[in-house]
Amino acid sequence: MKIFAKILPRRIRERYEENARYARIKDVGRAIGVYILLGVILAGISGFLFSRFFSTAVSIALSFVLLIFIEVFLYYSIVLKADSIARKLEKVLPDALQLMASNLRAGMTTERALLLSSRIEFGELKGEIDRVGREIATGKGISYALKDMASRFKSEKLKKSVQLINSGLASGGELASLLEQISSNLREAEFVEKKVRTNVLLYVIFISISIVVGAPALFGLSSFLIEVLTKQIGSINVPAATLTQLPFSMSSVGITPEFIMIYLLVMITTTSVLGGLVLGLISRGEEKAGIKYIPFLLAISLIVFFLVRMVVKSVLAGIFGI
Repeated sequence: MKIFAKILPRRIRERYEENARYARIKDVGRAIGVYILLGVILAGISGFLFSRFFSTAVSIALSFVLLIFIEVFLYYSIVLKADSIARKLEKVLPDALQLMASNLRAGMTTERALLLSSRIEFGELKGEIDRVGREIATGKGISYALKDMASRFKSEKLKKSVQLINSGLASGGELASLLEQISSNLREAEFVEKKVRTNVLLYVIFISISIVVGAPALFGLSSFLIEVLTKQIGSINVPAATLTQLPFSMSSVGITPEFIMIYLLVMITTTSVLGGLVLGLISRGEEKAGIKYIPFLLAISLIVFFLVRMVVKSVLAGIFGI
């Protein structure tokens, strides 16, 4: 499996490996190879299914686009897992810093206060604090141990907190007050983020309904109307003598139902992808946070599209003779 990882360009592979380490994936090369192979298999199966409805060239093009989409989605699934681990740590970090500050005020040394701030309710942070304690016990400096701990998480809040702690250790200032201030600032930042997410909830709901209901329903209705117009106009027989007297020319319709379906499916997919990114930007402040919404938006949009198209066709097909 690792041989498939070498297909990727060097920069992309390095970013892949970095996020995989943040996501706690042990065998990074094997994981990358599995994801690439999985994307190829899914794209191949989809290409076979596409060939039953579209031409060979269109099926190959759709399969290639789907392969790129799958690989991007699998990559960002690792990124989102790394972000999830970081968010869980950031949630308990203020409590850990507050506890460490209390231990310092109780007269403990910095190393002792750090070790006693390890609690099982801190989750993965407990393991990291224990690891830092073992490194300090073996002779590693506390500043270097904390810096290495921060490098194992994709968290800017943790990295900046560690920088401030190391600055306080180097300057010899009152570390307990510094830890309490950092903890207070982290809690305040989390409160502001929650308040922002609550305020933009209405926008998220409106955009979601537009993506999964409004656009697919209009596309389903318009696809049927375009199909009706295409067949009706194509069946009109106008005498040649009459055509010469008209101020405009009439010819055969070049748009096929296959082209219409491909265009609408591409539009629905594009709307779902961009809509998911917008939802992530509004709710979390990062576009990548909305990638997890894309499969659900796309699935519901396609269901609504084909359902509306089927209902409209069953109701109006007899009227237009289709």
